[in-house]
Amino acid sequence: MLEKFVHHRTLANLLMLSFIGMGLYALPNLKKESFPDFDASEVMITVIYRGASAEDVEQGICLLIEDAIDSVQNIKEVTSVAQEGSAAITIEIEDGADVAEALSDIEVEVDAITDFPAGAEDPIITQLNRSVEVLTVAVSGDMPAADLKDYCEDLKRRIRHLPISPLVEISGFSDRQLRIELDSDALRRLGLSASDIATTVGVQNLDLPVGMIETHDEDLLLRFVEERQHPQEIENIVVSGVPGKSEIRLRDIGRVVDTFADAEDKAWLDGQRAGILQIKKTKSQDTIKVAEQLYEFLDAERAHNPKLRLVVTSDTSELIVQRLSLLMTNAWQGMVLVFFTLWMFFNLRLSFWVVMSLPVSFMAAFFLMPMFGQTINMMSSVALLMAIGVLMDDGIVIGENVARHVAMGKDSMRAAIDGVSEVAGGVVSSFLTTVCVLGPLLFLEGDLGKVLCVIPIILIVTLGISLVEAFFILPAHLGHSLHGHDPNQANFVRRGVNRSVDWVRESLFGSLVDWSIRWRYLTIGATIGIFVLSIAMFTGGFVPFVGFPEIEGDEVDAKILLPQGTPLSETESIVRRINEAVRRTNDRFPDQPLVVDAGDAEPTSPPLVLSTVSTFNQNTDASESGPHVATVTTRILPPESRSTSLADFIAALREEVGVIPNAISVSLAESVRGPAGRPIEVRFLSDDLEHAKAASEMAQQWFARYEGVYDLTDDMRRGKQEIRLRLKPDTVALGLNVRAMATQLSAAYQGTKVTDMQIGNDLFEINVQYEKEHRDSVQEFADFQFMLAGGKQVPLQSLAEVDYQYGWSRIARTDGWRTVTLIGNTDSEVVNSSQLMSVFARDFLPELEEQLPDVDVSFGGQREASDETGSSMVYLFLLGLFGIYAILSYQFESWLEPLIVMFAIPMALIGVVFGHLLMGMSLSMPSLIGFISLAGIVVNDSILLVLFLKQARSEGVPTLEAASQASRLRFRAIVLTSATTMAGLLPLALEQSTQAQVLLPVAVSIVFGMLSSTVLILIVIPCLYVALHDFQTP
Repeated sequence: MLEKFVHHRTLANLLMLSFIGMGLYALPNLKKESFPDFDASEVMITVIYRGASAEDVEQGICLLIEDAIDSVQNIKEVTSVAQEGSAAITIEIEDGADVAEALSDIEVEVDAITDFPAGAEDPIITQLNRSVEVLTVAVSGDMPAADLKDYCEDLKRRIRHLPISPLVEISGFSDRQLRIELDSDALRRLGLSASDIATTVGVQNLDLPVGMIETHDEDLLLRFVEERQHPQEIENIVVSGVPGKSEIRLRDIGRVVDTFADAEDKAWLDGQRAGILQIKKTKSQDTIKVAEQLYEFLDAERAHNPKLRLVVTSDTSELIVQRLSLLMTNAWQGMVLVFFTLWMFFNLRLSFWVVMSLPVSFMAAFFLMPMFGQTINMMSSVALLMAIGVLMDDGIVIGENVARHVAMGKDSMRAAIDGVSEVAGGVVSSFLTTVCVLGPLLFLEGDLGKVLCVIPIILIVTLGISLVEAFFILPAHLGHSLHGHDPNQANFVRRGVNRSVDWVRESLFGSLVDWSIRWRYLTIGATIGIFVLSIAMFTGGFVPFVGFPEIEGDEVDAKILLPQGTPLSETESIVRRINEAVRRTNDRFPDQPLVVDAGDAEPTSPPLVLSTVSTFNQNTDASESGPHVATVTTRILPPESRSTSLADFIAALREEVGVIPNAISVSLAESVRGPAGRPIEVRFLSDDLEHAKAASEMAQQWFARYEGVYDLTDDMRRGKQEIRLRLKPDTVALGLNVRAMATQLSAAYQGTKVTDMQIGNDLFEINVQYEKEHRDSVQEFADFQFMLAGGKQVPLQSLAEVDYQYGWSRIARTDGWRTVTLIGNTDSEVVNSSQLMSVFARDFLPELEEQLPDVDVSFGGQREASDETGSSMVYLFLLGLFGIYAILSYQFESWLEPLIVMFAIPMALIGVVFGHLLMGMSLSMPSLIGFISLAGIVVNDSILLVLFLKQARSEGVPTLEAASQASRLRFRAIVLTSATTMAGLLPLALEQSTQAQVLLPVAVSIVFGMLSSTVLILIVIPCLYVALHDFQTP
């Protein structure tokens, strides 16, 4: 087949054009998103139990569900959260298991539960789906909140009807409600209760069919149309008295208010009431295309409604565009550098056709990516940038060997065939060893593993295509283009380079190799010592490790947590204080880079702060909702457009906010994105909540000793004070029971739902309860009058004993254990969170076990993510090494020679560790992916070196001379492949942009690992081979 491609005039070009055409066809339709998308493996069960305390919810809901689903297979972890009025149970399914089947089994078991408390609503069971947010838009204007909500609903409908038809969620408003607020004094005078009024309104406010009359001419439907849809109409309902004489209407004992169900469910944009539209794409949609259509829609909407503010507060498409730009820039820069590197060794034609393997392979890879479920995202961009440095190795080896055969005087066609045939075995082995290293990484565990496994998929696909290109397309091009041309004919630049390379090889390097072989055991021992030193630098913390490198962002969250029971007005006051602090902080950084706006003659310095969105009833760190929590999100200029770091902005904001009295916590930190998780997250598990809480407090004191640790808090806090009622012994004689009394109290204080009513596009709930001034008075509650059957009223104090107690605001459970979770943030410039958590496990946990032996500890956040993925990465890497050994053992027909080849891998690790130290960077998961990918590359160089050495020995050359000769012969090729690899990744390694920060560890691993392995392979591998011969020679 090779000869067919080489001699045929068009076949290779047709294959190349096919690859390019497929790529051009696929590229416009290739999805672009921020992070790789993977199917969720979690099931959520939610149960509403209004008015119940966290303890009641735990006992009546969580324990029953946990016990019911215990027999379901493939459950990895069950997490339950019981809080006031609701339960949420999250069930994580094992990786690889059928989530739909597990969901069905869970539904069967939960449906079989028959002893839920009487007040609990039916469980809602859903599979959690991962939706990707594209834009977040804050909408504000000078209008009532109800009108603003209607406008947001109208925007949602029109956005949904765009050609892209994205998903839209509205926040900042709760459900609309027509609330009947009753005067308790008027009720007492009339001998009525709130539940009586709810019943009366319910039976008089109906719209329902009642039958049909069938006549000879037509059928007539019968319907009562007595549904009142306006507050004035509802207030006119007769609730007591004799019609036409002494009628008591609803307006005489109360009023109807058009309001929202939860006053705390709202948002502000720069201090003004706002609605928030979260616009998400479906799994099949392209983020950039969705964003483009949305921006067109928003621009038109702003022009149509200039008095309204529609502010984009979050845009993931910006990140994707920046990463694509980074990919394209580094791709062409790397190609240019590689081309000039090759041109210094070969003629223009050979250099051109070797470099062409990069765009040809990329185009074919773009076509194949969707078939493997891949998109353009951060991780696939990493893989493609890595490929720039490693793709052309096969082409360089083949091109260099073909040029050598042409120099021997062969015809270019024959030289192409012979040159490829001679190195084909080594090239195939090199590819297989690379696949052995990368292939197992497809099975990395954990969410972080699901993100990182994209890299080996893309690399294997791209390297496989490049192998096809190197074996069939490249030889044909070299055979035709080198016909009549000497690839080694040098211009003055190449002559100078060749003379320099030859001088280094013979005078410097050759002498060093000869000396090293002579003192081989010293050389091997020194190399092992340097390797041990690099491991010690890593384990000793001189080169720290982080799960995922931090990327400078543009959003800061201020998460507010106040004591349970704090009124909304106090939370609003603190939010205003933080908004003012943001404005003052903005004024402290006025000198941002100048920009030129359309229509402005002179460049201006934009404000650092773009927008501030305050969301009440939300704090993800606290895992609570209510009027006592809020989150203020500040968006600032993108990193490339500002001169102020995010860390400096947060530090200044923390100074401006100061200490807020009575607040449990006010956390200031960058908005968390990506798969890494929180830097500090520790779970304390015990049946005794007091012990788990005590362990958390001990841990907080331990962490607080370290500089750079802040925002420490846990999710175990005292709840609202609870008034507990117990009936007095003689109450039953009055005809009252617990249920009857609870019904009257619930109607007055919690409210009773009368009905739901559709008014326009909104679904309104009609609810009956006491007026706020009556239901918020403790004295009014003590004087509450219960209505007996005969109309007699009896005060609460006569019927029940009252006791005041505090409970927990929430109770979390993990796999049946009560759990307290401690979280915190760190300043990465001051403290390394990975090292900190290691010291915590080493020093604190033994002490905790002595004092509280019934408390178990597990880690979450970055530690859990990196441990889960890291442990599987080590195992899979060892599996890959065995695969490499098996291939080399088969090729060399030896047990020991493969170990010599594989010694190149620890030599590459030396460069990886020292490279990160030199660059002042921490090792991370992307660093390890870069090293693992590098392992396949450096083994390739070692294979060909050993093959040349064995060939020289087979020709009768003595071992010492063969080792020296093989190192000299492979010097040029190994240096060339290493130089082109480093040249391809050099632009990325020197990249200063924010988006490159996650890619830099990969580039540093490959560039410095390649640098160290290049030198050491040429020196140490011959020493190892000769040492092996020493042992094998009697």
